Amino acid sequence: MLLHAVGTAFARRPDTVAVAVSGGGDSMALLDLAIRAAAQQNQTVLAVTVDHGLRPEAADEARMVATFCAERGIHHDTLRWDGQADGNLMAAAREARYRLIAKWARDHDCAHVVLGHTQDDEAETFLMSLARGAGVNGLAGMDLFPTYGRVQWRRPLMSVSRAELREYLMRRNIGWVDDPTNDNDKYLRVRTRKLLPQLDAIGLNAGQISSSVHAMKMARSALEYYTIKEAEEHVVVTGGDVTLPRNFNRVMPVEIQRRLWVAILQWIGGGQYAPRTSALFELDTAILDGRNHTLNGCAIIVKDDKIHVTRELNAVHDLTCPTDEIWDRRWRLDGPHDPALTIAPVGELGIRQLDDWRAAGFSRASIISSPAIWDEKTLIAAPLAGFNDNWTAQIVAPWHPVAKHALNL
Repeated sequence: MLLHAVGTAFARRPDTVAVAVSGGGDSMALLDLAIRAAAQQNQTVLAVTVDHGLRPEAADEARMVATFCAERGIHHDTLRWDGQADGNLMAAAREARYRLIAKWARDHDCAHVVLGHTQDDEAETFLMSLARGAGVNGLAGMDLFPTYGRVQWRRPLMSVSRAELREYLMRRNIGWVDDPTNDNDKYLRVRTRKLLPQLDAIGLNAGQISSSVHAMKMARSALEYYTIKEAEEHVVVTGGDVTLPRNFNRVMPVEIQRRLWVAILQWIGGGQYAPRTSALFELDTAILDGRNHTLNGCAIIVKDDKIHVTRELNAVHDLTCPTDEIWDRRWRLDGPHDPALTIAPVGELGIRQLDDWRAAGFSRASIISSPAIWDEKTLIAAPLAGFNDNWTAQIVAPWHPVAKHALNL
């Protein structure tokens, strides 16, 4: 069963599969299974370990994995994270891990990575989400088929317990290391992990929690389906903006409204996290009152029977970058690039240099927050305002009515 699960992780069997390996029991079992499955399927296996530089033992653990791979003719690399975290260290290290692995995979022409998460990990995530009052998305747990950094990720062992994988390793006479962090009660996941066995007393175990997670995943899919349907009926996308009928929410269920607003605000504002329910309530009140509003770096303009959502100028006022980079995480400008030029918003200074911006069909709020090419204080081009001068502007992340969640790998 284990070998089949790993061998069929991807619907279309890739030529090359990468395994993210920490040296712990779960990932070592996955690595061995991936090597065995690849031998049967004529695939190439690569392995990668990330040393976050947080523990002195991590380098030795990476060397252990490297030795294991070398003995089996598997290419292995160790990546090191030297970053700093201002807030949640574990979350920052986790995001860095996926970012580093994704880049490494692309550099090795590999678009498929398998991860060693188990049924126990899913149960722990569910309980942690429940403790913070998460809704359907949070309780649906980790995505089954995520794509991040232009790489497809899979978790073929999500129906397998941690204990089963330890038994597998012992049968195969394969060693592993236990990360001491996994016994540090400072971390909520560790405390949750230690709590799980006590829940058996009321008949609650990882398998049953996994069933609930599956039900939440189906509920999330249904909600996303109807959010897409409502978006198709009500949302009009022009350039980088969204327009809605002012009464779009009259017959729409509250949860679908919330999801649609989250998708719009995250697409335009670029935020990683959804706005709080209280903030969305304030937005709804403003719309009912006919007042303009700002939220999550977006300007929501109520006029006549329409709601217009665009980027808030204050959110991008000081945002500049070279012309060959992505501006505001969503705009790519192409034209006669020059190191002396920069991308910045049109702003008040730029709109005074535009003679006929109204002809472009965008509102003033849209124009002043849109990307422009500057030579110091001289406006060279403002593509959305119709002032092109051989420059074009393109959204790099197309609109989709299902919001991207915070890194949910």
